[in-house]
Amino acid sequence: MSPAPESVWDYPRPPRAEPSADTVEIVLGGRVVARSARTVRVLETSHPPTYYVPAADFDEGVLQPVTGSSWCEWKGLASYCDLVSGAVHADRAGWTYPRPSADFAVLLDTVAVYPGRVERCTVNGEVVRAQAGGFYGGWITDRVVGPFKGEPGTAGW
Repeated sequence: MSPAPESVWDYPRPPRAEPSADTVEIVLGGRVVARSARTVRVLETSHPPTYYVPAADFDEGVLQPVTGSSWCEWKGLASYCDLVSGAVHADRAGWTYPRPSADFAVLLDTVAVYPGRVERCTVNGEVVRAQAGGFYGGWITDRVVGPFKGEPGTAGW
């Protein structure tokens, strides 16, 4: 029996980071470039979870730092990276918090990936659907129900 779906409207604000034993895979260029069961989920009201994968669980050379940053009022200053697998280059597909705030210290040395910018992401074998909107990096699975921030008409939420 599958567990009852989680409503993103029951997630907290401010957001919460929680360790997860879910098995996550990220595929780019026809190969699995990251696989981990040591992930962290960030849960925030109206958003599907964002999975963070230990940087050490990415294949060597996949993560390529790029210039630019953004600020999260909860987590701190984010840095971005391209993901590269052979000839396939996913621009600014990942981000990390090199010095996360104290409440998000568990994110140190982890990388989140926009599922819509890579070939495929899975959680426990289920293919992830990307959260709508170019800014958001949520991972939609059958485990969660919305409506989700980022869909048309949600800009004012």
